[in-house]
Amino acid sequence: MQTVQPAASVQQSKPAAFGGGAVIGVLGGLIGLGGAEFRLPLLIGLFRFGALEAVILNKAMSLVVVASALPFRARTVPFGEIAAHWPVILNLLAGSLIGAWLGAGWATRLRSETLYKVLAVLLVLIAAVLLLGHDTTAGAALFTGWAQAVAGVVAGFGIGVVASLMGVAGGELLIPTLVLLFGADIKLAGSLSLAVSLPTMLVGFTRYSRDQSFAVIGRNRLFLLTMAAGSIVGTFIGGQLLGLIPSAVMLPALACILLISSVKVWRHA
Repeated sequence: MQTVQPAASVQQSKPAAFGGGAVIGVLGGLIGLGGAEFRLPLLIGLFRFGALEAVILNKAMSLVVVASALPFRARTVPFGEIAAHWPVILNLLAGSLIGAWLGAGWATRLRSETLYKVLAVLLVLIAAVLLLGHDTTAGAALFTGWAQAVAGVVAGFGIGVVASLMGVAGGELLIPTLVLLFGADIKLAGSLSLAVSLPTMLVGFTRYSRDQSFAVIGRNRLFLLTMAAGSIVGTFIGGQLLGLIPSAVMLPALACILLISSVKVWRHA
């Protein structure tokens, strides 16, 4: 059954939509996330959208955040530096694009409570590994050669599936993967994550467009535009903060976000 907001409710939600989009957008510009784990509870709890509709709207907003965060971060992490790591991007995309397409198809048919719980536990474990086993600068990659390539495809596939099932950009998993598996610096990992997330989300979004629930985009166009405007303001602010906040603060901040996300994902299950 579709969940449709009354017109008055949509009008009253404009300030909340703009403000929520702006706050979550800061995470996109600063850390390199789509912010979907934080946006999903808002869409379901505050704005009263149905689960699948919230996932689709979440995906649309994550696209806005990721697309705007990349150029806003370019002063600190130039496009040339991102392009120099194209083998890493292609390695992860080789798995994530397939995972995104399959995950979006499963999301329209399956209940995913178990996935949410598994992901919540995984987020906690990743946060612990990041804090206890890695520093904030580029370090040694976990694997090299073919082992790294295979691990990258497998990790990308899993992240693509999760991203589509939950309507997220996948940065919460992509950034730790880039830091741990490829030894990337935390700030570079954030921009590489965005570069992988954008095409991955586009694939998932295209697959969702074939389902009738995609009509939620048209019914809530004004709401989406308002939240998108707030998100772009937020990503701009976050991108400016990136050059001011030292890397030593970024890793604990990401670990904290992972822990908060794990609680929200578990509760959503």
